[in-house]
Amino acid sequence: MSARKHSRQGTFPPAPEPLPVAVLDSHTHIDITLESDPETGGPRSVEEAIARASEAGVDRLVQVGVDVQSSRWGVEVARRHPAVVATVALHPNDAPRQADLDGALREIERLAADPRVRGIGETGLDYFRTGEEGRKAQHESFRAHIAIAKRHGKTLVIHDRDAHEDILAAIDEEGAPDQVVMHCFSGDEEFARECLDRGFLLSFAGTVTFGNAADLRRAAAITPLDGLLVETDAPFLTPMPFRGRPNASYLIPLTVRALAEVTGHDLDALCAAISANGERAFGRWT
Repeated sequence: MSARKHSRQGTFPPAPEPLPVAVLDSHTHIDITLESDPETGGPRSVEEAIARASEAGVDRLVQVGVDVQSSRWGVEVARRHPAVVATVALHPNDAPRQADLDGALREIERLAADPRVRGIGETGLDYFRTGEEGRKAQHESFRAHIAIAKRHGKTLVIHDRDAHEDILAAIDEEGAPDQVVMHCFSGDEEFARECLDRGFLLSFAGTVTFGNAADLRRAAAITPLDGLLVETDAPFLTPMPFRGRPNASYLIPLTVRALAEVTGHDLDALCAAISANGERAFGRWT
C-alpha cells in the first residue's frame, strides 16, 4: 500500500462529457484509487481505470510513485499496459521516514533505468506536513532525485507545498534536467512566471476549479499553451462541483474545460497542446 492514504468521502462522480481531442492525465495514483471501497463506484482494476479514462477522452496516464513499493508497482503496470507510463520516487513526506534513505534512493535509481519509466517524481519539498525535523532529509532526497533525473534523462516531477523559494533554489543550485513538471501547480502569477522563465511545465489539477483559488486561476491565465499540463492527482483533488469526493482519471474533462474558460483558449486547441506537452515531457506511450 502506498504511503499516501485514500480518505475521500462519498461515491465517485458521474462521468462528464468526453473531450473532443484526447489528452493525458499527467499525474495519477491508480494504486491508491483502487483502494476505494467497491461500494463507492470507483474502478476495480487497472483495466477498468484505463477504460473509463479512455471513454472520457483521456487516453494516456502517468502513474506516479511515492515510495519504493508504489514505484515498483507502477513500473510493472506500465510494462503491462501501453496506455500507462510510470514515474518513480520517494515522496518528500516519505523521505524522513526512511530507515535507510540511501538504500531507498538506490532502488529508485535502479527503477529509473526501465524504459517504461519516464519521470522521476513525485519528489520535492513539503513544509505543510513535515516540520523542521524532517527538512534535512527532504532536501537530501530532493537533490538526489534531481541528479537521478539528469543521469537517466528523465523528466523531474516536483511536489511543492509551501516551499516555492527553496524549490527554485535547489533547482538553480543543482541544475535542472531537460524537462521539469510542477505537479499540481500551487503558486500565484509571480511564481508561475519564475517557473515558466526556467522552462518548466505547469500541471494544473482540480484545485484550479476551487472557489478560493483565484491566484491559481490568474497563474493559469498567463501560462502559454506550450507550458500547460493537466492532472487529477487521483484519488485526490477532485474538481468542482464534486470537491471532497474521490477522483479518477475519467474526470479530467472537468479540469480541462475549466482551464479553457480561465485561459480563453479554444477547447480543441487546448487539448491538442496538453497532449503535445505531455509527449514532450514523457515521450510517446507506444
